Amino acid sequence: MSRARLFVLRLVVTSMLLTLVGRLWFLQVVSGAHYVQAAADVRIRTVSLPATRGQILDVAGRPLVTNKTRPVVTVNAVELAHQPDGGEAVLTRLGKVLGQPYRQLAEKVRLCGPEIPQPCWQGSPYEPIPVAEGVTVPAALQISERQQDFPGVLTELRPVRVYPFGAAAAHTLGYVQGAKGRDGLEGVYDSRLAGRAGRRDVAVDNTGRVTRTIREDRPVPGDTLVTSIDSRIQTIAEQALGRGLAGTGGSSGAAVVLESGTGRVVALAGRPAYDPAVWTDGVTAREYKALPLLSRAVQGEWAPGSTWKVASVAAAANAGYGLGATYGCPSGYTVGNRVFRNFASADLGLMTMHGALVQSCDTIFYRIADELWARGSGVMQKTARGFGFGRPTGVDLPGEAAGAVPDPASKKAYWQATRKESCRRAVKGYPELADRGRAAYLTAIAAENCRGGGVWRGGDAANFSIGQGGVLVTPLQLARAYAAIANGGTLHSPRVGLRVVRADGAPVETITPPVAGRLPASAETLRFMRQALSQVPRSGTAEGAFKGFPFGKIAVAGKTGTAESFGRRDTSWFASFAPDPAYTVVVVLSEGGRGAEGAAPAARAIWEGILGLRERR
Repeated sequence: MSRARLFVLRLVVTSMLLTLVGRLWFLQVVSGAHYVQAAADVRIRTVSLPATRGQILDVAGRPLVTNKTRPVVTVNAVELAHQPDGGEAVLTRLGKVLGQPYRQLAEKVRLCGPEIPQPCWQGSPYEPIPVAEGVTVPAALQISERQQDFPGVLTELRPVRVYPFGAAAAHTLGYVQGAKGRDGLEGVYDSRLAGRAGRRDVAVDNTGRVTRTIREDRPVPGDTLVTSIDSRIQTIAEQALGRGLAGTGGSSGAAVVLESGTGRVVALAGRPAYDPAVWTDGVTAREYKALPLLSRAVQGEWAPGSTWKVASVAAAANAGYGLGATYGCPSGYTVGNRVFRNFASADLGLMTMHGALVQSCDTIFYRIADELWARGSGVMQKTARGFGFGRPTGVDLPGEAAGAVPDPASKKAYWQATRKESCRRAVKGYPELADRGRAAYLTAIAAENCRGGGVWRGGDAANFSIGQGGVLVTPLQLARAYAAIANGGTLHSPRVGLRVVRADGAPVETITPPVAGRLPASAETLRFMRQALSQVPRSGTAEGAFKGFPFGKIAVAGKTGTAESFGRRDTSWFASFAPDPAYTVVVVLSEGGRGAEGAAPAARAIWEGILGLRERR
């Protein structure tokens, strides 16, 4: 190679090296701070990709909760935040298209935080927030074709939860709201129903905008939950409960149907109810406050009235009182300086414990409770707790109430906690109440509580024996106790879930109701109670409600209950069971009047519906 060519080559190489060194000097020295800041400003954000949720089916495979692909309008909260006005103009324009006011949309897309009340979005701010589902085609086209007017707003086909039976079993099925809001079966079995979420890793700049997708893993669909609910019986219970409340003017209520021998839940109806589809496209604060979210069957607590007497009969037998012995049932029984009376002050003469259940005599139980109290016996409370009262049943539903089994200790604790206020009210009274009769009653109670020292007295024991005086049960608790009477004494922890299967039908898990204990009653006592309760709808307090009922086809046994509630109408109860089909049915109507006139006819309607299903099969 010539000397000239070598010189040129060296010159070129030297020039390239000088250029590279200069560029490196420029990037690292002159622009180094800029690129360090730019690199620091790039962040990786992971967006959860929710899987398609599994279905919830009834015992025969009929869908209770399923999915349907519908056009859904979603809003990107990050994009809204980048608008000069925080997205107000975008949401205002969107509201005009969807027929929703700006404030309503703003509540749906606000992100949850320590100071943010429900409702709010509980998911990731990078996850599209649904604000409307099932939108019309013109509305969807208007949004998609005018993206310059709707930055951060998309219309896409997405699976949404569908409830074929509307408000039926709404509290049992529950709901899904955002990434974290769950209730009912949707919450308890969320890990099975939700499947495995996918993930999308995205790069975002220092303003929060997504610049590119780095990685994406697709989600795995959720499993299907098969329940023991029979949607046909659920519908029957819903209709009977609704008619019962309408006919009596009751304010709320519940109906429970259990398999007596297994503890499986066949139906749980509660009123007031709502259509859980309201959660699909989000709810406003006003809508949220108006939703009747309390499950009356599981969370509602009422005094049980005379349905409680099965526990009192078992307690009396355990204390040595003869079931076949004869007792007087006078119109009243005096405890201390107070006369405790039968319903309507009826004098029913002499009878055995059989008659005490069939005719629902109160004074027999007043006497036994008073005598046990005088002996310092706690057998009444011990037996009641053995029937499962005073604690949750352990059903596979959230937020279950425990009820209450009052005793000397709980009364003393309550007195200590409220004594100061009771003494203040004993002097001041209740001038703020317009009902002067109620104000006088409460003032007298306050005076008694102020000076009473929280002592458990004979009157407390008398009220306890007939399911009053602070005794509280849930409809599910009472149904479980009566199911145990029917099945020979086994208390189950009820279950709604029956089994979990994969989307392809392969079994994953079988759900069995656990045994929670045994009733504190002998086999003889249980047979005695079953025989006595079988006469209640035939010749006892529920005879009128069951007149003409086909007992030869379904041998229904049961007990009426009428619980007093000061300032309100009575609570109406009917607890019942039958050997074939081996179901237990309990109905409660708050402010429904006498048990024989409100709850018993509603329970009869459920039994007749069950009979009709069996005959059609």
